[in-house]
Amino acid sequence: MDKNYLWWRDGVIYQIYPRSFADSNNDGLGDLNGICAKLDYLAELGADAIWLSPFYPSPDADFGYDISDHCAVDPRFGSMADFNQLVAEAHRRGIHVVLDLVLNHSSDQHPWFTESRSSRDNPKHDWYLWQSQVPNNWQCLFGGGGWHYDPKCREYYFHMFAKEQPDLNWRNPQVRQAQLDVVRFWLARGVDGFRLDVFNAFFKDSALRSNPTKPGLRAFDRQQHIHDIDQPEMLPLLRELRALLETYPERYAVGETFLATPERAASYSKPGLLHAAFNFNFTRQPFRAKAFRKAIDTWDSAAGAEVWPNYVLSNHDLPRSASRYCRGNDDTAAAISLALLLTLRGTAFLYYGEEIGQRDIQLKRKEIMDPPGRYYWPLYKGRDGCRAPMQWDASTHAGFSSAKPWLPPHPDYRQRNVAAQQADPESLLSLTKELIRLRRKHPALHRGTLEFLPAPAGCLAYRRTDGSEVLDVCLKFSKKGNVFSCGGTTIYSSRQDRIRISKP
Repeated sequence: MDKNYLWWRDGVIYQIYPRSFADSNNDGLGDLNGICAKLDYLAELGADAIWLSPFYPSPDADFGYDISDHCAVDPRFGSMADFNQLVAEAHRRGIHVVLDLVLNHSSDQHPWFTESRSSRDNPKHDWYLWQSQVPNNWQCLFGGGGWHYDPKCREYYFHMFAKEQPDLNWRNPQVRQAQLDVVRFWLARGVDGFRLDVFNAFFKDSALRSNPTKPGLRAFDRQQHIHDIDQPEMLPLLRELRALLETYPERYAVGETFLATPERAASYSKPGLLHAAFNFNFTRQPFRAKAFRKAIDTWDSAAGAEVWPNYVLSNHDLPRSASRYCRGNDDTAAAISLALLLTLRGTAFLYYGEEIGQRDIQLKRKEIMDPPGRYYWPLYKGRDGCRAPMQWDASTHAGFSSAKPWLPPHPDYRQRNVAAQQADPESLLSLTKELIRLRRKHPALHRGTLEFLPAPAGCLAYRRTDGSEVLDVCLKFSKKGNVFSCGGTTIYSSRQDRIRISKP
């Protein structure tokens, strides 16, 4: 391996939604020991790090993103001893551990909020955003107004998400200190990095001014969000966080940029701020070479020389890329999109099951569990579809658990599963492993510059260069036309030459 290889910059980060990955105690819910039991699989896949969605105590109003204790493990997922073992076993295999930190809001059952709502004179009352009357037009992303009346306190509190997720007041120095102490707590336990949930919503306008209006479908979309996110106080906080991370070797922070644009994500990823921030423009592209090229150009232009980009096609909030791009059981589009993801300049994020082309499940209205899915049905059916159990084998419940899972597996699990694809050299899983192996082996693929090459319509071609090493990547998105190749000496090809990596 390249001696200058840096895990968070050059590697592949694999996202796990813990309740859906592997169930070790057969209660229908995934857990930390289940993840630990699958570390050999992740090492063989080539993952440099695992990003764990929340496993903290939670009443599940937003399925883990409403946290009632930021420094504990929900007993449903295991114990702190189980977490410590997971970190130790991951590190033993060269796998880094990234935690999801949800610091914009807490559960309404968090002890902080219990104190805050107990009395207007309580020292923690100012830890949340309380007002005697609704001060502005801010909306809740999950539906309805953003200010909720609390009869116990006889005031309104603000919630950007579910009413059970009150937003914290980051302008209070005690809140700031308490939240940074959460970071310190997990760093001391060997955690290698953090994904910051909706980080650019931490601060709200100090005067609580209303947002200007604009055309849109939902009430939330009919506002220009200039007073409830992206406040200037974010930058000093990010510098403080970065300085804290720098006290440990090779620690990392990536932010979920709320209502992201490439320019906005790049602005938070400059030197001294976050190591990276997500730009979700890439996930909104149709399966066309021209569209992806434009998205890559836009992101590279916004990033410039100072910002290291990252790419993601699926996560716990989005329909899976295979569901978006594939038709029926044909995995060709999934293969091409994986090849694109794993050969671009920037950190690659894989979502569990993406390596086998796992599809979203379909649920009836009465089966929907996700709050915005219930509220906005049928215009939006929620995020349950992309959170179904990992498909490990053809046994009952896809090898996820011997008990009925919290969500059903996709009906195709008997054919589409890890065990079946491990035995098939032409499978998506085999392709993913080989692409990650090539990415790690060749500095041009994990660190090199990117330059687009001329290509016929329906094709995408680019050159990755690092010093004397030059590799060309050719991807044929369209079914029409002849097989396309950049020429030179092929070092890898797949899917009837629709994916090719060569030395010019």
